[in-house]
Amino acid sequence: MPHPVRTTVLLLAATFLGVGSLSVQADTRVTYKSAASGTAYYQMGVELSESIKSGTEGDIVLTLEESQGSVQNVMEVAARTGNYVFTTPPGLIEQALAGEGVFAERQSPNFQDIRGLFPIPAITMHWVVAGSESGDGVIAMNELAGQEILIGRGTFGAREAERYIGLFDLGDEIEVANAEIDSGPDALKNGQIDGFVTASSFPTPNVIETASSMPISLVSMTEEQIAKTGATPQTIPADTYPGVKADVETTSLPVIAYTTTQMDDDTAYTLTKTFWERRDAMAEESPWWGAISPDMIGNMAGTLHPGALRYYEEADIEIPESLR
Repeated sequence: MPHPVRTTVLLLAATFLGVGSLSVQADTRVTYKSAASGTAYYQMGVELSESIKSGTEGDIVLTLEESQGSVQNVMEVAARTGNYVFTTPPGLIEQALAGEGVFAERQSPNFQDIRGLFPIPAITMHWVVAGSESGDGVIAMNELAGQEILIGRGTFGAREAERYIGLFDLGDEIEVANAEIDSGPDALKNGQIDGFVTASSFPTPNVIETASSMPISLVSMTEEQIAKTGATPQTIPADTYPGVKADVETTSLPVIAYTTTQMDDDTAYTLTKTFWERRDAMAEESPWWGAISPDMIGNMAGTLHPGALRYYEEADIEIPESLR
């Protein structure tokens, strides 16, 4: 017959061990990989991490990891385990699923396990020029003729700017400055160039800084021009930047937060629900979150995580059949 005191001690020990294990399991750890430190997208990761922790009362903790870019983020799906969330343009997901492009030589069956969660601020094209002759801070694409424009090199913005210059037959009309894009705001303020191109979420700090120290205009494209680029349309609302008093119609590269099927449905549901419920609060601190809207979910490639889909159905948010 078991000794009553010993049995009581064992039961108490089991109870304390159980409580301890519950407290460890209460925190769900999620790795979040987006961009290099010092970039706007890394800062978004910091803000998202704080917001998710606050919104879930610490039940979900995002741990940020630096990244060298979206390709690396997707590639790591091949070897990652556990709750891995990463950001990337949808086009790279399409390539990974099809085993094409940069993934043609480095395919992995794990790419088929990628699932979408929610959109984050898009990479938006800004064509910034000195002066504001129109009065509303907006000019047309053809008004770039005769100007020296800094587009940089090796970045998404530089590649798009170069493509648009050729697409709209401006190659003989625009002088492309030979300098790093980081020098754009200072070079513009010093009169060394007439304008620069930058691609980032809006409002982007370097454009705010420039517009706060001198009059600027942004290029607004026509509906036909945007359609010709084949890129995603994007409106930068009036008064986003000092002196730019009208809406700016431009293009963007959507960016989506993805995970994999290794994340359980409840975690994906809570992450997605908390993101949308905290979006307005995040926008009060950092305006770029205000650019996010439910219709941006339609830019997603692949399919939604079942947990995220559950939230969207509960919230009565329309979801394309292709994402289900």
